[in-house]
Amino acid sequence: MIYSIYEAKAKFSELIRRVRQGSTVIVSHRGKPVAEIRPIKSADIGLGERIEQLERRGVLRRPNDPEAPLEAVARRPGALQRFLDERDENEA
Repeated sequence: MIYSIYEAKAKFSELIRRVRQGSTVIVSHRGKPVAEIRPIKSADIGLGERIEQLERRGVLRRPNDPEAPLEAVARRPGALQRFLDERDENEA
Protein backbone atom coordinates (compact mmCIF):
# COMPACT_ATOMS: atom_id res chain seq x y z
CA MET A 1 0.00 0.00 0.00
CA ILE A 2 1.42 3.35 -1.03
CA TYR A 3 0.04 6.68 0.19
CA SER A 4 1.17 10.19 -0.64
CA ILE A 5 2.15 12.36 2.33
CA TYR A 6 -1.15 14.21 1.96
CA GLU A 7 -3.17 10.97 1.98
CA ALA A 8 -1.17 9.52 4.87
CA LYS A 9 -1.80 12.64 6.93
CA ALA A 10 -5.52 12.58 6.17
CA LYS A 11 -5.85 8.82 6.84
CA PHE A 12 -3.30 8.37 9.62
CA SER A 13 -5.66 6.47 11.94
CA GLU A 14 -6.55 4.09 9.12
CA LEU A 15 -2.86 3.54 8.31
CA ILE A 16 -2.08 2.74 11.94
CA ARG A 17 -5.00 0.30 12.04
CA ARG A 18 -3.60 -1.48 8.96
CA VAL A 19 -0.12 -1.58 10.49
CA ARG A 20 -1.51 -3.02 13.73
CA GLN A 21 -3.07 -5.77 11.59
CA GLY A 22 0.36 -6.61 10.19
CA SER A 23 0.47 -4.60 6.94
CA THR A 24 3.34 -2.40 5.84
CA VAL A 25 2.50 1.04 4.46
CA ILE A 26 4.75 3.10 2.18
CA VAL A 27 4.56 6.91 2.21
CA SER A 28 5.64 8.73 -0.94
CA HIS A 29 6.61 12.28 -1.80
CA ARG A 30 6.09 13.31 -5.42
CA GLY A 31 5.70 9.67 -6.40
CA LYS A 32 8.91 8.45 -4.76
CA PRO A 33 8.82 6.28 -1.61
CA VAL A 34 10.33 8.13 1.37
CA ALA A 35 9.08 6.26 4.44
CA GLU A 36 7.81 2.91 5.56
CA ILE A 37 5.40 2.33 8.43
CA ARG A 38 5.50 -1.26 9.63
CA PRO A 39 4.70 -3.26 12.74
CA ILE A 40 7.39 -3.41 15.40
CA LYS A 41 8.59 -6.96 15.74
CA SER A 42 11.18 -6.44 18.46
CA ALA A 43 8.49 -6.63 21.18
CA ASP A 44 8.10 -10.35 20.47
CA ILE A 45 11.78 -11.24 20.83
CA GLY A 46 13.59 -12.14 24.00
CA LEU A 47 16.20 -10.13 25.85
CA GLY A 48 19.10 -12.19 24.50
CA GLU A 49 18.10 -11.66 20.89
CA ARG A 50 17.52 -7.93 21.49
CA ILE A 51 21.01 -7.62 23.01
CA GLU A 52 22.48 -9.38 19.96
CA GLN A 53 20.64 -6.95 17.65
CA LEU A 54 22.07 -3.99 19.56
CA GLU A 55 25.57 -5.50 19.36
CA ARG A 56 25.26 -5.96 15.58
CA ARG A 57 24.17 -2.32 15.22
CA GLY A 58 27.15 -1.19 17.31
CA VAL A 59 25.00 0.34 20.05
CA LEU A 60 26.03 -2.12 22.74
CA ARG A 61 29.23 -3.99 23.51
CA ARG A 62 29.51 -6.96 25.84
CA PRO A 63 32.29 -6.70 28.42
CA ASN A 64 35.07 -9.31 28.52
CA ASP A 65 33.95 -10.30 32.01
CA PRO A 66 30.55 -12.06 31.73
CA GLU A 67 29.64 -10.85 35.24
CA ALA A 68 30.23 -7.18 34.40
CA PRO A 69 27.19 -5.06 33.47
CA LEU A 70 26.45 -4.13 29.87
CA GLU A 71 27.54 -0.65 28.78
CA ALA A 72 26.39 1.55 25.95
CA VAL A 73 29.03 2.19 23.30
CA ALA A 74 27.96 5.74 22.49
CA ARG A 75 27.36 8.07 25.38
CA ARG A 76 25.34 10.97 24.11
CA PRO A 77 23.26 13.19 26.38
CA GLY A 78 19.54 12.98 25.83
CA ALA A 79 17.39 15.70 24.32
CA LEU A 80 16.58 17.21 27.71
CA GLN A 81 20.24 17.51 28.66
CA ARG A 82 21.12 19.08 25.29
CA PHE A 83 18.27 21.56 25.75
CA LEU A 84 19.41 22.47 29.26
CA ASP A 85 23.04 22.84 28.15
CA GLU A 86 22.04 25.08 25.25
CA ARG A 87 19.78 27.15 27.50
CA ASP A 88 22.61 27.63 30.00
CA GLU A 89 24.97 28.72 27.20
CA ASN A 90 22.45 31.29 25.95
CA GLU A 91 21.91 32.72 29.43
CA ALA A 92 25.62 33.24 29.99
